[in-house]
Amino acid sequence: MPKTEEKRCQECGEKIIGRADKKFCSDQCRIAFNNKLNSDGTNYVRNVNNILRKNWRILSELNPEGKAKVGSEKLKALGFDFRYFTSIYKTKEGAQYFYCYDQGYLPIEKDYFLLVIKKDF
Repeated sequence: MPKTEEKRCQECGEKIIGRADKKFCSDQCRIAFNNKLNSDGTNYVRNVNNILRKNWRILSELNPEGKAKVGSEKLKALGFDFRYFTSIYKTKEGAQYFYCYDQGYLPIEKDYFLLVIKKDF
């Protein structure tokens, strides 16, 4: 009879007792492992994610109806950072919409933006 290798917890290395597909010795180890896995690894990533979330909140608060026009000074006053966005959508006509997740903005006339919500989710 072949000797089976004993399984060890992916978090603490303790011997695992129980089901063959079990990866952790306890719920605490499973939670600790997943918290480490899902945490932002560096301050840079954490800071960029915080800026993106803030930009998203500002856009969503200024655009409750799904379409709005707002001046750049208002966005700047609320702390919006134009350097950070998650995607760009370019229309056939060449207009560029900038998105923070599903909240978007399109530069229009001087110092104004059209705010929109991406509906394809």
